[in-house]
Amino acid sequence: MFDILVIRGIIAMFLIAIVAATIGSFSVFRGSTFFVSGIAHGALAGAALGIFISLSFFPADPLIVAIIFSVFVALAIGYASYKKEDVDIAIGVMFAFSMSIAVLFLSMIREYASVAWGLIIGDVLLLSEEDINILLISVITLLIVFIIFYRKMLYVIFDPESAEANGVHVLLYESLLYVLIAVGVVALLKCVGAILVYALLVVPAAASRRIFQGMATTIAGAFIISLVSGLGGIWLSMYLNVAPSSLAGLIAASIYAVTLTKK
Repeated sequence: MFDILVIRGIIAMFLIAIVAATIGSFSVFRGSTFFVSGIAHGALAGAALGIFISLSFFPADPLIVAIIFSVFVALAIGYASYKKEDVDIAIGVMFAFSMSIAVLFLSMIREYASVAWGLIIGDVLLLSEEDINILLISVITLLIVFIIFYRKMLYVIFDPESAEANGVHVLLYESLLYVLIAVGVVALLKCVGAILVYALLVVPAAASRRIFQGMATTIAGAFIISLVSGLGGIWLSMYLNVAPSSLAGLIAASIYAVTLTKK
């Protein structure tokens, strides 16, 4: 019989695959994959800020503050991109800002910094029931918003000029996409950590895009690749006694490497 922590890990990997299929695929088609990495590291600043607030002012959940801070970073990047700033430059600037904030507050909460650093590493086999519930609520919310605004976000991604000409509020839907990515990234932090969130959120979608052409098939392929990578990582970790997220990342990267041989 599976240990309860393994069962939670399997459930988490299934939910992660949903995020990778939706948010990951949109990130790849939007060409904003570096954005995922920037948000993941920016979440550390939010977590450190949350701990500082709890110690100095009033109780605050570091993960909730991390989500709020990440959404702020996402909107700032989206606005800069809308103002014709190069998206990589905007992400780089906000990345530097976030890391500066992180270092500042980590230096002020040295005794409790391990809580924030835990989001950098993550471990899908150490999730509590509360962690799974938070992840489930986040994924359901993402799916609902994704399904409702799927077509308009797709329109804005592939043809922003035409979308704007037809009355679609490009800034609004681009910002919505960035916010969804931010929430999805932060939701995955406790599972795989900021270091490997890119591997399980973006790499499966990138591999799927090399195999399939359409958006729907790319999303389905990303889900399968992410799920296979995640479950494979958990299975191998039970024999090798290493972090499952690292193995999942290696499996996903290996699948992508195989797709490079595809003509």
